[in-house]
Amino acid sequence: MDGFALLKRFIEHTLTIQCSNYKEDYIKRRLLSRMRSTNSASYEDYLAYLKANPPELENLRNALTINVTEFFRDNDVYDSIKKDILPALFKQRKRLRIWCAGCSTGEEPYSLAMMLADLMAQDPEISAQIFATDIDKVVLSKAREGTYTPKAMVKLSQAQIHRHFSRLPDGNFQVKPNLKELIRFRPHDLMSGVPVSRWLDLVICRNVTIYFNEKQKDELVKMFHGSLVSGGFYIMGKTEYLGRQVGDLFESHNSSQKIYVKKD
Repeated sequence: MDGFALLKRFIEHTLTIQCSNYKEDYIKRRLLSRMRSTNSASYEDYLAYLKANPPELENLRNALTINVTEFFRDNDVYDSIKKDILPALFKQRKRLRIWCAGCSTGEEPYSLAMMLADLMAQDPEISAQIFATDIDKVVLSKAREGTYTPKAMVKLSQAQIHRHFSRLPDGNFQVKPNLKELIRFRPHDLMSGVPVSRWLDLVICRNVTIYFNEKQKDELVKMFHGSLVSGGFYIMGKTEYLGRQVGDLFESHNSSQKIYVKKD
């Protein structure tokens, strides 16, 4: 067994990350990044380094599960959610169930929660529950804490910051409790084949499947389809697409924003 294969086996056993679910080029790029950081000349050297330096395991986990995120990333997508999707869903039912998959450090679910909180302030009869999940327990812990630097707040208006955050003595910002109450953060492996919940009205999984192979992308779409109610919405990342094997499970609602509606 070569060094790369041995390293993958070690990762799967120790970090419980199934390397076969990801594109090989992606795995190699993330490994090479950590190898450069640790001055490891080969896969064998890096494996030895991992065994001798347990803290590096979390660095590697973060590298493999990295997910770039920010508040209201892709404003036009959030505009569609606010002006189109949420009003349409609230016409059908008063309480919505939303899954934010691959939530990283929490900016996406908190962005959704801000919009929902504003709508709920206008109509006390409506409510919502957001399930926010990620495989990485370290970023989930940061998401639950809900503390962000001023740099992370640049896309938010002063009114949004005032309504939804408290300023801390160190200059950082803390999400207010009423916003946190809308979200349940949970560890979840998208490759498990089991959704975090069912009877969902909206599933958002953006810029996550770009790291998966084609088979796993299709399996993920099937799982999301099964978790949604009839007429539920599914939002992908703008660079992602529905494979031919699963294209008939959804119909396009907004092709430019990669918003789809479940077909029964």
